[in-house]
Amino acid sequence: MEITIVGTGCAKCKKLEDTVREVVGEQGVDASITKMTDIKEIAQTGILMTPGLIIDG
Repeated sequence: MEITIVGTGCAKCKKLEDTVREVVGEQGVDASITKMTDIKEIAQTGILMTPGLIIDG
């Protein structure tokens, strides 16, 4: 599973990352977690507000 956390690094984005990492660890899910912080790249996803979460594309 590929999980991408989308956000520019605000407090809510960091909290989402912490929560995702915690849940993945608790559930024993085999997941790759990455962060997308480039505003131009974020805009291309169609996400209008951050934080956002993309799972398996």
